[in-house]
Amino acid sequence: MADWREFTAKTAVEAIAEASLIFGVAEDQLEVEVVDEGKSGFLSIGARPAVIKARKKMTDLDFGLEFLRSVLSEMGVPAEVTGAWNAQDECFDINMEGEDVGILIGKRGQTLDSLQYLTSLVINKHREEYARVKLDTENYRARRKETLESLAHSVAGRVRRTRREVALEPMNPYERRIIHFALQDDRNVTTRSEGEEPFRHVVISLKKDGGSADTGRRGYGHYDFRSHK
Repeated sequence: MADWREFTAKTAVEAIAEASLIFGVAEDQLEVEVVDEGKSGFLSIGARPAVIKARKKMTDLDFGLEFLRSVLSEMGVPAEVTGAWNAQDECFDINMEGEDVGILIGKRGQTLDSLQYLTSLVINKHREEYARVKLDTENYRARRKETLESLAHSVAGRVRRTRREVALEPMNPYERRIIHFALQDDRNVTTRSEGEEPFRHVVISLKKDGGSADTGRRGYGHYDFRSHK
């Protein structure tokens, strides 16, 4: 939890205002405990200042970050964990930085995906509307995205040449979306997801028109392979 800080002023109201200024948040985003209401005294005789304790209210993201830091501490992996709301992608972006954070990725990102799933559970525990969480380290997500996009186009080329559909390895929803998106504008192949989690995978197959956009004809029998060498 966020640490409490003590503030002193002539009145509790002034002390709360000071806390709001120091934390850089509105007063309604503070948790406040009044330690001493203070006393004005007569002609300042016997007067004493008001004392409060205050801290920023924990947000859903704060709970997620705190949980993740605790897990990494138990794992013995020191890391700086930061996060923010990504309005463009409509998700919480969380990043981990440190010397040994590479071990948090795991085989094909499985460890990273597991940490992301658990952190997402914590963040969404009390939310009325579900929010996606994207956990990353060492720019793994971007590098993985490039690899998957390259795989998608490579397999699509194989499907065009052989006219046989290809089932990819099981992937999580995020990675399946990358495959679907990479080929969504391909005139010759289509994608679909099959199977049940955690073995759900993407299947890439030839469109029913067999690439008529290139040949002006319909049907697999008229597919022009020469245009896709």
